[in-house]
Amino acid sequence: MVAEAIANVASIFLISNQLKSNLRFMIDQFKNYLKEKIAITDEQFESVSAGLKVKKFAKGEMVQYTGETFKHGFFVGKGLLRAYSIDSKGKEHILQFAPENWLIADRNNMNNEASVFFIDAIEPSETVLMPNDYMEQAAMKVPCLQPMQIKLLNNSIRFMQKRINMLLSATAEERYLDFIKLYPNLTLRVPQWMIASYLGITPESLSRVRKELAHKHFRP
Repeated sequence: MVAEAIANVASIFLISNQLKSNLRFMIDQFKNYLKEKIAITDEQFESVSAGLKVKKFAKGEMVQYTGETFKHGFFVGKGLLRAYSIDSKGKEHILQFAPENWLIADRNNMNNEASVFFIDAIEPSETVLMPNDYMEQAAMKVPCLQPMQIKLLNNSIRFMQKRINMLLSATAEERYLDFIKLYPNLTLRVPQWMIASYLGITPESLSRVRKELAHKHFRP
């Protein structure tokens, strides 16, 4: 009995250490993401990391439902998330994919409004949860984060403007080539119907585009 109790305690201790190690790894990955973009020191990052949390999602698990007021955005350390809406006929419209080292959030939540998009996990995923006001509050403590906060906002606006323009004016082939440029590692990770949904075309149209590109000896 004593030996069994000791073994159980050791097992719990080992699991606890593994969880702490995984938590630290994800937080460090987010730190490295920031370091690639701005000159932030380890000490500065530690001063603004207290509000960060790590969360895992199973394949197919819902991360966020439309209509919710969610208090976090996500940094994807491992795996793949997507944001999408569903119309009155039940058809999905994918707005964004978020693979490793991407950020994903519903900006309505940042204004304390209900989300308009679903977010779920296409693959088993590990994320860093950031409070909606994280960058704003962090920039007050670490001023070098302020330009990044502005850049992230500008990049989000540019992304949406380009998405709208591509959907309105680009051909199916142009949209697919742009998708490959933006997400070079996703063509084999994402089902073709999801890519078609993102492009705003039918799976049949996507299949035709891929065949035409293959005839031109194009390789993604």
